[in-house]
Amino acid sequence: MSKMRNLACGAAMGAAVLVILTFATWASADIIDEWGKVQAPPVPELKAVTLSGATTAFIIGDMNQVSCLANPRCAATVPVIKKIAEAGRAAGVMFWYSAPTGGNDTSDMVDKSFNPRDPSEAEPINGPDKFRNSHLEEKLKARNIKTAIICGHSFQGFGIGAATGLAVRGFEVVVPVDCLSSNVPYPDYLEQYSVWHLYKAGNGVANHVTITRGSMITLNK
Repeated sequence: MSKMRNLACGAAMGAAVLVILTFATWASADIIDEWGKVQAPPVPELKAVTLSGATTAFIIGDMNQVSCLANPRCAATVPVIKKIAEAGRAAGVMFWYSAPTGGNDTSDMVDKSFNPRDPSEAEPINGPDKFRNSHLEEKLKARNIKTAIICGHSFQGFGIGAATGLAVRGFEVVVPVDCLSSNVPYPDYLEQYSVWHLYKAGNGVANHVTITRGSMITLNK
């Protein structure tokens, strides 16, 4: 019996040592330890898109003066958003804005030229999920929208949140990389992460996302 107990204790100790060694191996292989060794993945392919204004929505998120004008990356997106907005208005695109002040007032939008033209185009929705507590989904369905272009600030918040929300609801999502920006002090890293996240997103999201540039979008009436 004593011999059997010794064998059992030895086996238990051996298993415990194995578990400890296994956990030690896991602990040494995390992303923090490998941070400086990480290499960027290949550049995603940009694709040109031609869209019908009748079935396209242009969603502009959180483009207020306070958060945008102080950020050079955000300010640089304004001319691109203006061009898409002009083409969208001419093609009869549906517009929807998240009111940046958290209220219905859109007077502090970063550029007056692409302000909402009707109160129904804007809603007081904060946070990355623009479908939460908003009428966005029902407005898109009421207009028989099939595709949405998203532009705004920030890429890692609004961009990923809006694109994912649209994709899981079956909408096609056009993501112009030059009309979405991220926050300092690491905007380039956040924007790169955001593009790759959407390009390779799971749950079928990536299948509904097209990565492009503003100049590669054609809107027909």
